[in-house]
Amino acid sequence: MATTGRPRDVRLDAAILDATRELLARDGYAGLTMDAVAERAGIGKAAIYRRHGTKQEMVFAAAIHEPELPGRPDTGSLVGDLTALVQEIVDHLTSPAASAAVLGLLADVAPDSALAVRFRERFVSRELADIESVLDRAVTRGELPPPPARPDASTVHALVAGPVFALLYLQRTPPNGLAERLAPVVATALTATRSPGG
Repeated sequence: MATTGRPRDVRLDAAILDATRELLARDGYAGLTMDAVAERAGIGKAAIYRRHGTKQEMVFAAAIHEPELPGRPDTGSLVGDLTALVQEIVDHLTSPAASAAVLGLLADVAPDSALAVRFRERFVSRELADIESVLDRAVTRGELPPPPARPDASTVHALVAGPVFALLYLQRTPPNGLAERLAPVVATALTATRSPGG
């Protein structure tokens, strides 16, 4: 009879991410090491590497979001769905851990093509799938045209994530009300792609 491996211990998952967040807040991204996370979590480094292939992946999972994203609820409108999506991105990027990690993460990932591919496969692909569900619902409601005229998820990802990053990290805009300001602008840009009378 075939046997499966031991079930993954979610308590260890949480311990690793909690330790990473605590150390990011204390030591910053540059000062964070796998050894320190292992010590703080009370586990061996091997347990970390079974879950996260690199320091950068571990930090992203702890500071921004884990690889799996929960299903996105239907708010009933494209503007509502985009507002919820943008608010989630704002929340992710304004946590103490994210504030300590984001710029260092980008500096590490951007020049490393292999690491960038891993990030796209592990994290960005989930974000794109999340946006696909928002766009598909908008098509069903008649707010957007069906493919191929429908905006693609990659473009919408850039339209929501890019401005949030610029507003928070470059312009130092307070996060309150950001989603309500940005989402209608993005929705207007997307619905402008509809054909006349469509």
